[in-house]
Amino acid sequence: MTSNMQGQHTENKLKNIDKPRVFTVWQKSSMGFQGTDGFSVYDDSGRLAFRVDNYSRRQRYLTKEIVLMDGDGKALLCLRPRFLSLHDRWNAYEVEECENKQPNSKLFSMKRYSMLQNIDKAQVLLRNLADNNNPKLMPSFRIEGCFEKRSCKIYNSIGDEVAQISRKTTGATSVLLGNDVFSLVIKPEFDCKLVMAFIIVMDRIH
Repeated sequence: MTSNMQGQHTENKLKNIDKPRVFTVWQKSSMGFQGTDGFSVYDDSGRLAFRVDNYSRRQRYLTKEIVLMDGDGKALLCLRPRFLSLHDRWNAYEVEECENKQPNSKLFSMKRYSMLQNIDKAQVLLRNLADNNNPKLMPSFRIEGCFEKRSCKIYNSIGDEVAQISRKTTGATSVLLGNDVFSLVIKPEFDCKLVMAFIIVMDRIH
């Protein structure tokens, strides 16, 4: 590779780092069976980036674990509900911790703000805060907006927006697609699998 080609490659790589990641989320299993629940998430090149196949919206209270995978089917995170929780709390674990049955090694804990408040609002506590019951503790992330209408934003602890969910449009006429297909934009250098995990939990508690 010549020096000019190397310079161009490095420049393109830096530009890609600075650009937000854009995904299309389809609320259907990539397995493709008729009526199958799940998630199929495609990047802006049309490649399958994330998927969830072991999912059922019809059996909300029977769900024991949801597995977030990459496009090749490699398990990334395990999401588990905390049963009998008034706030619809969910805990996330790294796959290795799930397999080794280490229930106290949470990556994050997520719940809606209050059983009396709008369930579209939720908060996330990362690993070192997930077991802290202090009600005045500032969340690591918060989700605000209307998930049902696919209009949500995710903010970090200092109020910076890290991701946004919006209705998906298609074609030159910008026709709105149904709620089962929506756009997800994630700010540069933020962990995309974490945001996807937040969305799965939002869908579940909704």
